[in-house]
Amino acid sequence: MRKLWTLFLVVLFLWPVTPGYSKWYKGNTHTHTVNSDGDSSPDAVARWYKEQRYNFVVITDHDFVTSVQGLNAVFAAEDKFLVLSGEEVSGKLEDKTGRSLPVHLNAINLEKTIPPLGGESVLEVLQNNIDAINRSGALAQINHPNFRWALGLDQMYAAQNYKIFEIANFSTNCNDAGGGGLIGTEALWDSLLTRGKLAYGVASDDTHELKSWGPGYSNPGRGWVWVRCDKLTAEGIVTALDRGDFYASTGVTLKDIKITDKSYTVEIEKPERGETRYTVCFIGRTGKVLGQSYENPAVYRITGREGYVRAKVIDSNGFAAWTQPVMTGGK
Repeated sequence: MRKLWTLFLVVLFLWPVTPGYSKWYKGNTHTHTVNSDGDSSPDAVARWYKEQRYNFVVITDHDFVTSVQGLNAVFAAEDKFLVLSGEEVSGKLEDKTGRSLPVHLNAINLEKTIPPLGGESVLEVLQNNIDAINRSGALAQINHPNFRWALGLDQMYAAQNYKIFEIANFSTNCNDAGGGGLIGTEALWDSLLTRGKLAYGVASDDTHELKSWGPGYSNPGRGWVWVRCDKLTAEGIVTALDRGDFYASTGVTLKDIKITDKSYTVEIEKPERGETRYTVCFIGRTGKVLGQSYENPAVYRITGREGYVRAKVIDSNGFAAWTQPVMTGGK
């Protein structure tokens, strides 16, 4: 009996104590249908994402919650595909010139429509709608900050109680690259992180068109997230997004991301065929490249002086993936 007890203790202490979450699920968090300004039915939208082997899609019609119960009755498959309810809460404010500034947020996994709230400033509109989404129990996602240049660094930094925002939106005229002296959304992300504000970056289609295709249309299949959790459920997806256990992508697939207090490791899922090559950039305070690797897995040794560490993987065909930051302190 003593030998059996000793063997049990040995096995217990050798067993991994932090196995983490085991599965990756591909999804889009920003999608429209004919219930707002999309050109296709909810049925057609859900069908497209399922046929393209996504694991989930969030339908976020403007100021309207599209019912997903019937869609899931038709399209849901256990641990393979799920439709989540949502809404794009379309706040707005007119500036001094009369120009309308869109202050848009997605409410992910929402039951009832949230009327967009106003305010005396862009920040007040933004905060009022974040608060309304949080009160509803849904997850708030700030959308396309540079659409009509509505949201700048000051507003994004001052806003409270949000975790995720779009660093890449593939609808038309979202100005992700910045221009005319205004920074792009990835630089905005680094600026927030440099100031010590933890935020996670999402890529999304912001789908509007399935019937017309081309560079001038807001088509699906251009940007997505891979979320890591144990099981494909609405709660599991939202919880993983909220804790930053996901990465954004335009075509690069990762096999694993491991972060400890000493290292940040990114492992790429290489395609079975082809000669694609990869560059992994580890990025810290002010957007500085801390290190660059062509290895797989790519490993960065954390010093504690970076402020934060995140990774961007770029392949030789121009596709990318962005992992989420970990704050490290230091000055």
